[in-house]
Amino acid sequence: MKNLKYLFFGLLFGVLLTKGEVISWFRIQEMFRFQSFHMYGFIGSAVVTGFLGIQAIKWFKWKSADGQRISLLPKELHTGVIIGGTLFGLGWALTGACPGPLYAHLGSGNGTFIVTIISAMLGTFVYGLLRPYLPHGDLMNNQQKEKFYLYSEETNQEVIHEEVRKAS
Repeated sequence: MKNLKYLFFGLLFGVLLTKGEVISWFRIQEMFRFQSFHMYGFIGSAVVTGFLGIQAIKWFKWKSADGQRISLLPKELHTGVIIGGTLFGLGWALTGACPGPLYAHLGSGNGTFIVTIISAMLGTFVYGLLRPYLPHGDLMNNQQKEKFYLYSEETNQEVIHEEVRKAS
């Protein structure tokens, strides 16, 4: 029963994507052909909203639902990000949908998107199998280092911690 709010917000998100024509294959093709500003407006507003939300988390020191301080890790740009982004864009252009609206497509009666959903899940599964062999899998010593930030109440600042664990 406590997960009903997630179902509600998911349904609301799907309705907004559908009504805003964000899931329209034609709108996506217009975007990739630079024929319409419609999708760039949606994406741009999402970037601005995300930026403002992240800044609000930092400025107001908001906490998560379970009361823990929210810390955001800096991301590194490396070859894997470029290759992954290219694959993501190709999949988006070929299918006419990014992962977010896939279920909205299905919910709006476009049953052929079940193939895209299954393909996305299969791709995620294959990535899980290949992850130990990818550069960030750190096969040299079969260990994986993770950096994460914890908020120290004593020093009133974020502290960098490293955790070393066996790669699974």
